[in-house]
Amino acid sequence: MKATAELQVVPIGEGVSVRQQIGRVVELLNSGDFILETHASGTNIEGELDAILAIVAKIHEQLHADGSVRLVSYLKLETRTDKVPTLAGKAL
Repeated sequence: MKATAELQVVPIGEGVSVRQQIGRVVELLNSGDFILETHASGTNIEGELDAILAIVAKIHEQLHADGSVRLVSYLKLETRTDKVPTLAGKAL
């Protein structure tokens, strides 16, 4: 099932800058079969629902393995039955 999503990953207790951790998130997202749009507060994702859910789990596993102690992610998902959801279809 195709889906669109918005993902925001927030490393907690990492200090003022989380550039390294967020760079790792973007790197992991780029390793998947997704259409991505990064923005100031997160990343919009288009892809298979199962793959989106799996990459969120992988992001948490990898950032914890890299030393992040606490992570909070906000994930908004959209699926549809009347048509295939796309990021291009969201453009105003």
